[in-house]
Amino acid sequence: MKRLVVIGASAGGVRALSALVEGLPRDFPAPLLIVLHIGAHRSILAELLRRSGSLPAQQAADGQRIEAGQIFVAAPDRHLLVVDDTLRLSHGAKEHHTRPAIDPLFLSAALAGGTRAIGVLLTGRLDDGTAGLQAIKACGGIAVVQDPADAEVPDMPASALRHVEIDHCLPLAEIPQLLTSLAARPLDDTPVRPPPALVHELALFLAKGDPMEHLTQLGQPSSYACPECHGGLWEVSGARPRRFRCHTGHAFTVRTLQDTLAEAADESLWNARRALQERLLLLREMEAAPAADDTRRAAVRSAAARLQSQLGQLEGLMAEVPEPIE
Repeated sequence: MKRLVVIGASAGGVRALSALVEGLPRDFPAPLLIVLHIGAHRSILAELLRRSGSLPAQQAADGQRIEAGQIFVAAPDRHLLVVDDTLRLSHGAKEHHTRPAIDPLFLSAALAGGTRAIGVLLTGRLDDGTAGLQAIKACGGIAVVQDPADAEVPDMPASALRHVEIDHCLPLAEIPQLLTSLAARPLDDTPVRPPPALVHELALFLAKGDPMEHLTQLGQPSSYACPECHGGLWEVSGARPRRFRCHTGHAFTVRTLQDTLAEAADESLWNARRALQERLLLLREMEAAPAADDTRRAAVRSAAARLQSQLGQLEGLMAEVPEPIE
């Protein structure tokens, strides 16, 4: 049995991952599974990592066996999961409004690997990866984060430091040597029973069993609707930071929920702006029409002035949307 290294990164992650891989030896004794927030866009990350270091890197394929000394990169628009010693790709529900997301990989690695799992969280915005590192720790694994002061975007490692009992926090340049040392350590064969809540979370994510049964084991209904599917969100009991899940499997922290709702609000505001602009253009056409009498033209001009004022107020609102707060 080998160690299992899982790595998550977001904004600034390409440079960070390239530097990390460059520092690993050719005989690195464990597999490395990587999630970078790439959405549905085509990814050349595996190719970049092959060029950066001496380890073979490839985009993960569903059903592929996990092998030591290999780098496996999450595919676009697919979550990367560990089931036993096999890779699984999932088009399941987005977490933190993204797919692939870091938490599903970390959670699955925690349940599949137990004390073998080493979770590494690098640069990135918001707080994907925090719950996943908590799961790894709860199952006896090791949690490593990049020093936020060293990260291009410090949010993700800083969140983990606030909410997880981190084993190692260090600059990026020192992480390859640490991972090489950790991966070579003898394994602790003492079995660790995973918390039942983690089993329910992964089953809910994988759409296995009764989703409402899983949710009732995880928390309580909240007042909020899921911004992805518009079903009811449940708040996970005792989670820090606060976390939410819906019955279709979508997941958010309080920050990523705010961020997703802000995006939805922004889209609504732009739709409202478009509608007001189109109505204003129509009124101006009506005002300029040769057949319009003076009374009608005055009414149209008055309505257009009110719409112009409303449009200005809306544009002011659009410029003042606050950032998500934990």
